[in-house]
Amino acid sequence: MELRHLRTFETVARTLSVTQAAKELHYAQSSVSDQIQALERELGVELLDRTQRRVRLTPRGVTLAEYTERILKLLEEARWAVSRPGAEVAVGALETVGLNLLPGVLSRYRSLYPQTRVRVAQDNRGELYRAVRRGDLDVCLTFGDPPPDAGLRAETLAEEPLVVIVPPEHPLAGRGRAPLADLFREPFLATERSCGFREMYDGVFAASAAEEPVAQVSSIGTLGACVAAGMGCALLPELAVRAQAERREVAVVRVEDVDLRTPVTMTWLDRNSANPNLIGLQTVLRKQLGG
Repeated sequence: MELRHLRTFETVARTLSVTQAAKELHYAQSSVSDQIQALERELGVELLDRTQRRVRLTPRGVTLAEYTERILKLLEEARWAVSRPGAEVAVGALETVGLNLLPGVLSRYRSLYPQTRVRVAQDNRGELYRAVRRGDLDVCLTFGDPPPDAGLRAETLAEEPLVVIVPPEHPLAGRGRAPLADLFREPFLATERSCGFREMYDGVFAASAAEEPVAQVSSIGTLGACVAAGMGCALLPELAVRAQAERREVAVVRVEDVDLRTPVTMTWLDRNSANPNLIGLQTVLRKQLGG
């Protein structure tokens, strides 16, 4: 069986359209039909039901489609494996995750795999996911779940509590805990809508009568400094504000009637799953962060 015939059949089986397959593959429709017929002649079976106006797979066609998907995926893995440097692992993370969680993980990984170079990148969630899809990163660590994508795999490593930070002199600062209803009346600062931290804020306060944030800030460091200066409150993962709280620049208030948490998620490219460098790093991540 010729590889190009299998690719063409996979596209037809996936789209259930000769026309759409021809567009994706930049072939003439007649070429797509000829390749499917050549495959049928070689196998001695009919793969498409041509008695219907729409393209449908025959039972033999369904079976071949399952094998074709696996064959093409394996070929892609092989191509990727021989084209990437073998002694490097690339990990990306949100700034907060990278600063607070990665150092211990990477130190442990280097002690176990001293011959493997480590490359670290920090960026926002969208750019991290795009870098994983391109193969520029082996894995990325973020808060929240990745967007739906058949090419990506994800795993929750831990759950991080969400807390509210307030200025040190705020009336809630001395209480340490407050019901969510009390917080609805407070002015809040938040990150921009493209940021995962803003999704957390919107998820908690979307059903309330709370107004829009009084300010939008792109940097978590600047957001914390604005809270310390008395501009308002902010909802953030606890690890993102721990250092500020220890320096008494802000006070941490826990929401007492709602268990607010966000997952710490590891995301990687499915076809990269067999990469031994990635497997080693994932093992360390699970042990260090999963507890």
